[in-house]
Amino acid sequence: MTDTLADADIEIFEDTESTAETDPAVLFSAVYRTFAGAVLGYLRARGVDDPEAVTQDVFLAFFPKIGDLTGGLPGAKSLLFSIAHARMVDHYRRVERRPDFSPFDPLHDSRSTASAEDQVLEQNGGAAALLEGLADDHREVLALRVVADLSIEQVAGIMGKSQGAIKQLQRRALQNLKDQTLRRNQAHHE
Repeated sequence: MTDTLADADIEIFEDTESTAETDPAVLFSAVYRTFAGAVLGYLRARGVDDPEAVTQDVFLAFFPKIGDLTGGLPGAKSLLFSIAHARMVDHYRRVERRPDFSPFDPLHDSRSTASAEDQVLEQNGGAAALLEGLADDHREVLALRVVADLSIEQVAGIMGKSQGAIKQLQRRALQNLKDQTLRRNQAHHE
């Protein structure tokens, strides 16, 4: 189990492992409470147009596979992020095939108030802005490792690369982020 999970969710999942075949709804509920935020964060970091809808789609695709699920909570996590990765790839394939649309600008939409999290991200340029300066593989590795909190082994399986390649990509991505941040800070101080 990962140390980022709440103890209550771990207990719920351990209780559901024995009842998964008889009551998949209990298992689904525990997995949803545990990973919905991380899946949503991963999809947002990867720039999916409607991350909430795609998150729902990920969990809808996950539900029929509950009966065949092995590996407990780590297995569920790996399966969820494999589905999320596939949905993200599908999104970008659709985007490449469709004509350009006018982007939605939340600053001109007066129907709602931004959350505190959104305001902080906008003030700091946002995680997406930091990731924009990286190569695609670097963005993907950081989104899966940092946002989705997946292990190197899980990321290697999702991206179809060796664990060593994932370690190198992560190291280079973090170094590039550091270099970008230093350049931005120097520009602001000059």
